Amino acid sequence: MMALWIGRIGLGAALGALALLGVGQAGGLRGQRPADLGVHDGRLRRPSDTPNSVSSQAGLYAGAGADYARIEPLIVRGDAGDAMARLLAVVASMPGAQVIESRPDYLYAEFSTRWLRFVDDVEFYLAPGSQRIELRSASRLGRKDLGVNRARIEAIRSRFEASRPG
Repeated sequence: MMALWIGRIGLGAALGALALLGVGQAGGLRGQRPADLGVHDGRLRRPSDTPNSVSSQAGLYAGAGADYARIEPLIVRGDAGDAMARLLAVVASMPGAQVIESRPDYLYAEFSTRWLRFVDDVEFYLAPGSQRIELRSASRLGRKDLGVNRARIEAIRSRFEASRPG
């Protein structure tokens, strides 16, 4: 009797996982693109209130979400236009990335996970005359990101620094 019960639980879990995978592959876990992305008064969108985002501008805000979100901006060494072009190349080459908008001072990309197609919104902003590229990466769905956004930004940072000429 116990084996039959355990078998049913296992079958139910497998069917549930397959259903979730199907919903994700069909785009049901993408979430909605936030309407307030972009640069407003020199700022990117504020960090999430929950631990599912990172932002180099988190210090401008208060709360637990802002504390979790703190991360350093990218530093421009040399020509800012070249730096933004290198950043675009780095982001565009990463798995799951789709560049949505690219301007000389702003870059926006969506990153989708492979299996469930969860989407994270990733933005970069180079203020005029600045040697800092401010950044933000946030999950659209879920209260926690399990460190995914921070790891992605640090991977971008590493590739960006490695692409710097001599």
